[in-house]
Amino acid sequence: MMIRYIALALIMFTALRCVFTIFKPVPCNFVSAMKLAFCRVGAVASRWNWRLRAAAILAIGLVLPTMAAPRSVEIPAWVKDVGARTAPVSENSVIVNTFGAANNGRTLATAAIQKAIDTCAAAGGGTVVFEAGTYLTGALFLKSNIHLRVDAGVTLLAVQDESAYPSRRTRIAGIEMNWPSALINVYGERNVKISGKGIIDGNGEIWWNKFKTMRHDEYEPRGLRWAVDYDCERVRLLVVYDSTDVTIEQVHLRRSGFWTVQICYSHHVTVDGVRITDNTGPSSDGIDIDSSHHVLVQNCDIDCNDDCLCLKAGRDYDGLRVNRPTEYVYIRNNTTRNGHGVISFGSETSGGIRHVVVQGNRAFGTAEGLRFKSAKTRGGFVSDVLILDTVMEDVPVPFVFTLDWYPIYSYVTLPKDLNNLPPNLAGRDKLPEHWHVLQTPVTPPERGFPDFHNITIANATASGARRILTSTGLDTRPIHNIHFINVIASGETAGEIKYGQDWTMQNVKFTTPTGAPLKITNSENVEAPEVTR
Repeated sequence: MMIRYIALALIMFTALRCVFTIFKPVPCNFVSAMKLAFCRVGAVASRWNWRLRAAAILAIGLVLPTMAAPRSVEIPAWVKDVGARTAPVSENSVIVNTFGAANNGRTLATAAIQKAIDTCAAAGGGTVVFEAGTYLTGALFLKSNIHLRVDAGVTLLAVQDESAYPSRRTRIAGIEMNWPSALINVYGERNVKISGKGIIDGNGEIWWNKFKTMRHDEYEPRGLRWAVDYDCERVRLLVVYDSTDVTIEQVHLRRSGFWTVQICYSHHVTVDGVRITDNTGPSSDGIDIDSSHHVLVQNCDIDCNDDCLCLKAGRDYDGLRVNRPTEYVYIRNNTTRNGHGVISFGSETSGGIRHVVVQGNRAFGTAEGLRFKSAKTRGGFVSDVLILDTVMEDVPVPFVFTLDWYPIYSYVTLPKDLNNLPPNLAGRDKLPEHWHVLQTPVTPPERGFPDFHNITIANATASGARRILTSTGLDTRPIHNIHFINVIASGETAGEIKYGQDWTMQNVKFTTPTGAPLKITNSENVEAPEVTR
């Protein structure tokens, strides 16, 4: 008789799994799941004898723990395919000093270093090395099969002369335009490596001061905050553009005039063990991955004055025209310190950002943590993102989502008086080309609404926050299918979700001084975390 009832319970177990799987996902809260189960079978069970009821209870007890189990957070198989697949292996080696490069930090060494690079490349590739010392240099262009080795005791110091960085076609803040070359450039090359424990110093103060003057004294008073980042040409430290199989390893990067590392239109790139410091100037991002794929960033330590690690994919009309996603990116075991965001997605989202795994990163005092940002004219999407094992200490806002980021920068408004332009534009017959690109409208307007969805944040802790979570979608485009699993955070307030849809919270606990709940408005099917004092 007992065997018969166990068999009956197993049959009910199978049937209940089918019902729950087909008709409605089981809530992650076990108690509410039990209530739902009994409601669903209650009408029928009321007509059963006690033996059948016992079998049903046993079946529910068996099925619900499996159905209420946490969402899968397995790391996808593609992560094994990211990063550089090859590196230069030639035994050929050249020393820049034999080409006349001075290491006194005062004599310009650009031509001699570039000649060493070109000679090594013409011989089939190899390693370019430096004797200890400081080398004052302008833009350098690496070639395929070259390993630039900057050993301990070597410093490459950027010369503060804008003519030393010839203008090239590139992408800046989401649009294609002409811009000064970086200090170190990998343009249209393959199989390149930059390594060593020496220093590459952007010497960026003149560009920091240039931007501050233009922004605060010349552009913002004229309502041109949106334009100054594009008009103020500043020198990046290291750019990988339209290249493949590039490795950047161990080097110490400091004082970049603008972004520190930009990886644009490239694939199979590794950044490993890089240290970024002393970037106190504006827009001194750490590592930007821009419409690129199969990128690995690991073991880096970043201290800067903008986004520490950032994924980008184009801005507005021009980004939608190019339509190149950032995808298959693995970011792991990094440390961030000063900066605007630990891991930032956007605001340039036009080409889409997808297939991203972020794992095992730590943040100390970074302004914002996991930061998803875009604007109503960007379009594109952020999706299929898995963020695991994040630790954030003294990060004021650990979790941020917004589709209307920084309006005075994101939305272009031409001044009414075109005769009152900033001094660097005075007397021009026409406005800069990039102004026309920036003001080209996205049509129809709804094409500009970005879509944030299918994002999972698991196994995260945050302490010392001001506001733990803030999320603002659009009334026409809610931020949806966001999943928090095993998240423990403490801060002054829990925060707010506005215009959200289909959010789940599994073992998510916030602690605040008052225990006031997370505010949820204009949202549908959004679960709240547990908030306690």
